[in-house]
Amino acid sequence: MTKRDYYEILGISKDAGQDEIKKAYRKLAIKYHPDKNPGNAEAEESFKEAAEAYEILRDEQKRAAYDRFGHAGAGAYGGGGGFSGGGMSMDDIFSRFGDIFGGGGGDPFDSFFGGGRSGGGRRRTVYKGTNLRVKVKVTLQDVAAGVEKKLRLKKYLSCETCSGSGAKGGDSFSTCSTCQGSGQVRQVSNTFLGQMVTASTCPTCQGEGRVITSRCDVCHGEGRVHGEEVVTVKLPPGVKDGVQLSVSGRGNAAPRGGIAGDLIVVIEEIEHKYLKRDGSNVMFDLHIGFADAALGTEKEIPTIDGMVKIDIPAGTQGGKIFRLKHKGVPRLENGLKGDQLIHVNIYVPRAFTNQEKKILKELSKSENFQPKAESDEKGFFEKVKEMFS
Repeated sequence: MTKRDYYEILGISKDAGQDEIKKAYRKLAIKYHPDKNPGNAEAEESFKEAAEAYEILRDEQKRAAYDRFGHAGAGAYGGGGGFSGGGMSMDDIFSRFGDIFGGGGGDPFDSFFGGGRSGGGRRRTVYKGTNLRVKVKVTLQDVAAGVEKKLRLKKYLSCETCSGSGAKGGDSFSTCSTCQGSGQVRQVSNTFLGQMVTASTCPTCQGEGRVITSRCDVCHGEGRVHGEEVVTVKLPPGVKDGVQLSVSGRGNAAPRGGIAGDLIVVIEEIEHKYLKRDGSNVMFDLHIGFADAALGTEKEIPTIDGMVKIDIPAGTQGGKIFRLKHKGVPRLENGLKGDQLIHVNIYVPRAFTNQEKKILKELSKSENFQPKAESDEKGFFEKVKEMFS
């Protein structure tokens, strides 16, 4: 099934600001909220679709990748089933976007729909796993073309035996007798203003509304176990040293079927032996002899794509910069490639043979070997003295 454009989903233009994006999502979230559309599968899908669009467009880095590569870019940075976004459950949405209406944990839409979920019960407490941080080394070639890395991670994994529930068989639960399944306990107190009711998280079930009657033999009720997982990460072209990419849901598993944490990928760029990166440009220092600079020559130099030959015209001066168009690395935000800049340095030997000295002395007598600079003009120093008198 072809995914719809995220801007189209939210009904906004591509130059919309963050306030407009948030407002558009808020409007759709209220329209398609499950409590407003009970049993309506189409409304629930629209609710999830809007949340996915909002998750990408609210993040400038993910939005830039989506603008450049479409859903493939969102898959690399977060969305469409890649780093995050696609396939979010209802609990994921409520947990991620709990601040969209200024609320804290729990269902951020409660104040709009009577303070509770329809269907006879509140949504139970959802735990959140911790994030993992890992450094990934990339070469200049990786930066230029983009690369796919496979990472072997030691972390908490959801227990397969109990499907992450912590309960034996995955269903050994009973309704909490303290809160009767509501996840909250209420206390009534008398004040001079009348009776006041306060609610707090149930201390028995920690807000889940249910308790485990028989714990899983493998995870002992935790819902997760220590293990290893291989995660494939696609790094887009143009990343640079220090950039952090967030892989949603690939961090540590949460206790008892909660939302997994994120994997934070930190880019560490390996220095190239010959080329130096300067933003999207690549720099190379070319050293040539005086004779080659004077007479002209052809030189082979390294680039990101391999060796290429360039012509050095006769009379090339030290400090000259040659430019190879689009031989740099792409810019992360728009994909436009930089250039390779070649700095010419003229090598002068430190020692000479007697024969070389004799030749150079003869050449120095030639007017053609005298520098043509403003300081050589007649009366130059007199003019300078007048400036300071």
